[in-house]
Amino acid sequence: MIKDGLGGANTRTGLVFEGKTDLASFLNSQQSYKVNNQNEVFYNNDLVGQIFKKHAFYKFLESRNIKWQDYISKRLLPDDSIYVIINNTFFVIECKFQQVAGSVDEKLQTCDFKKKAI
Repeated sequence: MIKDGLGGANTRTGLVFEGKTDLASFLNSQQSYKVNNQNEVFYNNDLVGQIFKKHAFYKFLESRNIKWQDYISKRLLPDDSIYVIINNTFFVIECKFQQVAGSVDEKLQTCDFKKKAI
């Protein structure tokens, strides 16, 4: 949101922020972690997870024969997500930037409800 701007749909600040926040880049900067070109995450050379962006999330679900429509009513396109192999857990990561109150506030406040509603 640009300060004194007309709204999130008319600004690019959030998109710039999302472009600078990348899970693979972050993990590559951490000691003992490495993310390869297939977005596989290694810790001390052991495969520990896989990172997905936007539509790649659904390709992963399809590869596991998971029909996402059975669990959520609408296709979501997460900024980042990671599948952690050791505990068979999938984390969805949304990157938000905002200078004033608005829709991001609502998303953050209701995330727990949305998670439980699924």
